[in-house]
Amino acid sequence: MDTFNDIWKEVLAICKNQVSDVMYNMWLSPLEFVKFENDTVIFLIGAEFKKSIILDKFGQMIRDGFEQILGFPVEIDILVDKTLGDLKNGGVTEQEKKEEHIPEKANPFAAFTFDNFIVGKSNSFAYNMALGVAEEPGTKYNPLLTYGKSGLGKTHLMFAIYNRMKRDNPDAIIIYTTGESFFNELIECITKKNTIVFHNKYRNADALLIDDIQYIQRGDAVQEEFFHTFNILQQAGKQIVMTSDVPPKEMPGLHERLRTRFESGVLADILPPDIDMRKAIIKRKCSQLGVTLSEAVTDFIAQKIKSNVRQLEGTVKKIEAMTKVYGSSPTLEQVQDIIKDITNENEPVSVTIDKIIDSVSNAFGVTSSDIRSDKRQAEITQARQAAMYIIKEITDLTLKDIGGYFGKNHATVVHSVKQCKEKMEENASYKSTVNNIVRDFQDGGSK
Repeated sequence: MDTFNDIWKEVLAICKNQVSDVMYNMWLSPLEFVKFENDTVIFLIGAEFKKSIILDKFGQMIRDGFEQILGFPVEIDILVDKTLGDLKNGGVTEQEKKEEHIPEKANPFAAFTFDNFIVGKSNSFAYNMALGVAEEPGTKYNPLLTYGKSGLGKTHLMFAIYNRMKRDNPDAIIIYTTGESFFNELIECITKKNTIVFHNKYRNADALLIDDIQYIQRGDAVQEEFFHTFNILQQAGKQIVMTSDVPPKEMPGLHERLRTRFESGVLADILPPDIDMRKAIIKRKCSQLGVTLSEAVTDFIAQKIKSNVRQLEGTVKKIEAMTKVYGSSPTLEQVQDIIKDITNENEPVSVTIDKIIDSVSNAFGVTSSDIRSDKRQAEITQARQAAMYIIKEITDLTLKDIGGYFGKNHATVVHSVKQCKEKMEENASYKSTVNNIVRDFQDGGSK
């Protein structure tokens, strides 16, 4: 690699294996490398809203890619190649309006439709609610909040809503953003004393679609702003659609008045797909990429990858790449190697347990050695019980084997798991902390 552009191409290749083709072409491919300066990689993009989404959703992935290639960590920054327009009196330029509202002819969400969303037992309720919202916005299900762990199709449904609304009403002002972007954008407007710009943008929308709404828990000012925006839009009969990783009751930092408003509409959870649905997802991706797989290989992939649609699709993409390299479909043994790369299935159980204990240690503010010890202080006991519960959820170890890692017997583990479950029922914050650790490992393992 002779130039930094070559390095960027290598990083892009790494990132491409972790996202769908649509996401790659929509957000990552348009990034133009500018320079590397003071351990910061600087890129250029054509719209402000794209910058926020790229940094929020793909920033860590890009940083990890550079560290993998370079051997040391870097920061990233993105410049926007347009003027911000005349902000006087809350004005927004025509160019900004086009970019924020994404005209149909340049719609980067076009590939996400209701027709190509695979429906099964785990997501049929969320699918039907989303379809109802798209067909009759602002009337039946307002707000709609879909929740579930990463990689199960929440964002696909949100984009499908966007596309159907635009098809039926091309002039509608539909804003898609993320909780993180909403947060950052408001803070920037407050800093620059331009909150009228923020109000004009969000409070005049015909539909507001917000991914990862749980991020607004981080700031009282942001929650206050969203509360008023929510009320204004709902009272005007405008549709609000949100996604999150957990239901509102498991957002410990969410203001009560927002929680009740979120729960006043429809909450739709999306669960991991069952095996028949996983097979259907694999076959659809194979059809899209022109890949042929035997039933045995399809069954093997569906049995091994159980909780993440993106991992299923990523496996097929890797198989497509191998097919192009070798000129034939990979063998079952080669597919097994691909699965190990994606799921870290070859990682020793002891390493997984160490990682779980470290994650619990960080989340609960006690040391890993304390969790493994016999100390009985309340905070240490709670962390230890959480660790045992999470290990039971993540691994196939028996309760006796789990006890062995802590020097405890089977009965102690049974008691600890029971206590953890009871604590989760009583304390929403505790439950959210435990569930977040479980989801991190189910999504591919904490690093």
